[in-house]
Amino acid sequence: MYEVRVEREFSSGHYLRNYRGKCENPHGHNYKVQVTLRGETLDVSGLLLDFKILKEVMRPVLDRLDHQMLNDLEPFTEINPSAENLAKYFYDETKSQLHELTKGRVTVKDCTIYETDTTTATYYE
Repeated sequence: MYEVRVEREFSSGHYLRNYRGKCENPHGHNYKVQVTLRGETLDVSGLLLDFKILKEVMRPVLDRLDHQMLNDLEPFTEINPSAENLAKYFYDETKSQLHELTKGRVTVKDCTIYETDTTTATYYE
């Protein structure tokens, strides 16, 4: 089994509904998102997936979230824009694009959101 991982950054604001504490107030983070892919076979170039392609796959999601108030964007108008929900959102968005692109040869292993350098949430199936 092979794995590749790419880390990107974005900045967004959010607040947590149904929460008691400072995070119920609007505030922002300089997030890092880490996407790990896995697969059993390499392509004809000897790559699981070119890092450049994975960055391109992640770009529309990053562009949609960067410098936005997450609570104003779907699906976060209904669900809290917690690190956990952001990790699942990146997982789902990346998984659907990769399945089309690689015909199922490459899958998403997990997605990790860093709210800070020391606090993370990971989603995987």
